[in-house]
Amino acid sequence: MKPFSNMELASFCGQIALILKSGISSMEGLTIMLEEASSSEEKEILQGLLTRMQETGMLYDAMEEAGIYPSYMLRMVQIGEETGTLDEVMESLQNHYEREDTIRKSIRSSVTYPLIMTGMMAVVIVVLLVKVMPIFNQVFIQLGTEMTGFSRMLMNMGTAISRYSVVFIVLLILIAGFFLYGTRTSSGRNMLRGVGYRMKAFRTIYEELAACRFASGMALTLSSGLNPERSMELVDSLNDDSIFQKKIDRCKAQMEEGEDLSHALFSSGMFTGVYARMVSIGSKTGAMDQVMEQIADLYQEDIDTRMNNALAVLEPTLVILLSLIVGVILLSVMLPLMGIMSSI
Repeated sequence: MKPFSNMELASFCGQIALILKSGISSMEGLTIMLEEASSSEEKEILQGLLTRMQETGMLYDAMEEAGIYPSYMLRMVQIGEETGTLDEVMESLQNHYEREDTIRKSIRSSVTYPLIMTGMMAVVIVVLLVKVMPIFNQVFIQLGTEMTGFSRMLMNMGTAISRYSVVFIVLLILIAGFFLYGTRTSSGRNMLRGVGYRMKAFRTIYEELAACRFASGMALTLSSGLNPERSMELVDSLNDDSIFQKKIDRCKAQMEEGEDLSHALFSSGMFTGVYARMVSIGSKTGAMDQVMEQIADLYQEDIDTRMNNALAVLEPTLVILLSLIVGVILLSVMLPLMGIMSSI
């Protein structure tokens, strides 16, 4: 069975939270959800959870045996049941996975449009070189001359693309495979992240994404009544950024040496500037969980703003670039052709 999406996890957690806050037990809630389930797959999952809960009485055991829920969610459910705050934990998990879904959609929308535009540019250019340029060459031959200079080079490029089309198709398949590897596998994402960290614009976004997930996880764990050390252990499993992981490790080491959470977060470089001051205030006022939630929201807004601004610049840039390339190709042929026609 395929893993749940972030929105599916958020929906499940939201339903459980609503049921528990209404004074209904987890088992009764699963029964209600089973009666209202619309798909056979959903019914199968809920029936399995309900059967296991009837044996153990623990939602955590039922979810763990199902084997389809993320480990972080399982740990938080276990903590919620142990501390009697499962309704609050489930509500926090709902917010957490909704934020994760928002981050994923922001990244997808920022990448999809440039890829589509780049693909369209490549198709238009290939059609011009392979199909249109030979037609113009025939016109030149009928007029008793041949293409020269830049236009001749473009036509030769089109001829090479047509002649070695199999090679180019294989190359495109390899590029597509590399893209899927870089987006669908953890090692591929780490590789792309390593490349992205070498570029300032991408490095800032990667750092903010990691910090946003960290702050969201800390808000969830701290609001569940966990101490900072235990919260750090749980949130550590959420991180998939090897570079940000070094900051987490430094922060944990400093906390083990006796430093408080706010100072460790600042000195390890995880939060700086206004975020560091917010953490310091949260530590002094005992509202660290609320501050972490605010920081996660601020990071999310900043990420969305950066990506929207990048798209706002990238969209017209790609359109202008495509227009210039097509214009240069056509002018390289039309200007000599107009010169020949005027001399006849």
